[in-house]
Amino acid sequence: MRYRLFITAKFLNIILILIFLLNESSAQGFLKAEGKRIVNAKGENVILRGEGFGGWMLQEGYMLGIYKNSEQHNIKKGIEALIGPEETEGFYDAWLHNFIQKIDIDLMHAWGFNSVRLPMHYNLYTLPVDQEPIAGQNTWLDKGFTMTDSLLAWCRANHIYLILDLHAAPGGQGNDVNISDRDDSNPSLWQSEANQEKTISLWKKLAERYKDEPWIGGYDILNEPNWGFTDTINDRNGLNEKWNGSLKKLMQKITAAIRQVDKNHMIIIEGNGWGNNYNGILPTWDNNMVLSFHKYWNYNRKQQIQQILDTRNNYNVPVWLGETGENSNVWFTEAIKLLEENNIGWSMWPLKKMGANNPLEIKSNPNYDSVRNFLNGHGPVPSANSAVKGLMELAKDVKLENNIFHKDVIDAMFRQPFSETAIPFHLYNLEENLTINAVDYDLGRNGVAYFDLDTADYHTSGKPGVGNRGHVYRNDGVDIYKDSSKNNTYYVGDIGNTEWLQYTIHVQKDGNYKMIFSYMPGKDEGKLSVIFNGKSLLNEVTVPAATDNENKWQQLDLKNIHLDSGTNRVRIYAVKGGFKLENIQFLR
Repeated sequence: MRYRLFITAKFLNIILILIFLLNESSAQGFLKAEGKRIVNAKGENVILRGEGFGGWMLQEGYMLGIYKNSEQHNIKKGIEALIGPEETEGFYDAWLHNFIQKIDIDLMHAWGFNSVRLPMHYNLYTLPVDQEPIAGQNTWLDKGFTMTDSLLAWCRANHIYLILDLHAAPGGQGNDVNISDRDDSNPSLWQSEANQEKTISLWKKLAERYKDEPWIGGYDILNEPNWGFTDTINDRNGLNEKWNGSLKKLMQKITAAIRQVDKNHMIIIEGNGWGNNYNGILPTWDNNMVLSFHKYWNYNRKQQIQQILDTRNNYNVPVWLGETGENSNVWFTEAIKLLEENNIGWSMWPLKKMGANNPLEIKSNPNYDSVRNFLNGHGPVPSANSAVKGLMELAKDVKLENNIFHKDVIDAMFRQPFSETAIPFHLYNLEENLTINAVDYDLGRNGVAYFDLDTADYHTSGKPGVGNRGHVYRNDGVDIYKDSSKNNTYYVGDIGNTEWLQYTIHVQKDGNYKMIFSYMPGKDEGKLSVIFNGKSLLNEVTVPAATDNENKWQQLDLKNIHLDSGTNRVRIYAVKGGFKLENIQFLR
């Protein structure tokens, strides 16, 4: 009898655990707008921290290194001309299958993201108006809905909210044709009632499908409208539009269609002029509505978001930064700190593409480089065989396991906004000999882990900048280049006066060491100093200038450098820059 009671108690515990886990999986419930906040079912304030999946359902040419005829439909035509329609479909099927998988969402959860913004292309869900077998009817396609269902399941398993974003509406919603894959030889969304009706029907279909799903965070019903309704010539993108009546009317119709079937989900609206021009649109017409704005390449000061803060206060409505990014780590840290101090959630753009200023980087390959060069108009026609190989390798390399992970970007988003400390980029342990790669300086803010004079792009605030001019390896202000003469070797270049780099090393034994710098001289003599744990160890050591146009790596040997055992912070300070730095060695 006692044994039977033990078994019963054991199973009771299991049942209680399962009930707890079940409740936990849906405890947050539907997100909703409550005054100026986004809250969960418990009434708790929610700050959305997310990434947009640009490049997946909708390819923008720059993400592939394509800048000529760079709308997705033109890219596809160019690929078809090289390899034929059947192979082209094979490439796009592989691309869509591989780009985002459950492992991506699992990792995003581990990093700290709690939301995903899915940029949808309508043509994965329904046929274009001019391809409908019966005019005025909608043919629904399984592909887009199936992809969305899978993504939702992965998000649900990780307690991540999925925000549906109509990025490419039927006909295209603006004169910036790349972002919506607009074919400007056909009527736009604003020039075709049939395109508008299809857009409304698509949202109703999506709402019917997901009306009871709490891990759908909201419906971002129209990405970045950019259309000059009253001045089609001088204000093509609607930045100065005062009326916006057609935009408001369509968004109201979409809202009404959604509310016929779905009373649960937040509806997110965007203004004209790439999301920020709300003239003539407000007040809101639904009690569960959020305003989205987009922010790129400007200063991260309160005055840059003051207008949207005022709008939030005046209309008592939550706001969300639905798209931002494409900048340096310094910019990310500044922006996120500013936003969260003002209770504004954010969605960075994008999770992955070619290039180092996102968490994941898609690698290129020589065969794809030939395709890209040809499509850009400055390369010979590649053979069909090599083009297929390059494209299919690219489609394989969009998988997470083949991406290049930029941990510095994640650190800039999740740790640096709230911490002024530096942490090691690489754990260096000095026993007898040690080589430190110059590019592996500590993780942290500018002025804490390193110091660079050009840290971010603020060109829309009138201060052009670049950040990392080499655009490889890391995404801070430090200028990093790949050494074309060596495999997988990088160096720090464009070192300016007063710039410095910090490294954390653990020294096993105190004593005297030789310190060797691998450097490439500049045209003028440089000077550097070495600082250990805040104390000057070497002051203004001369870095010789180049002679006879030499362009090769040299060594600068410094002897009898005393190091104390334990953890040391080493700063290499350029009193006078101009040289390049590859690595630093310590030898007993």
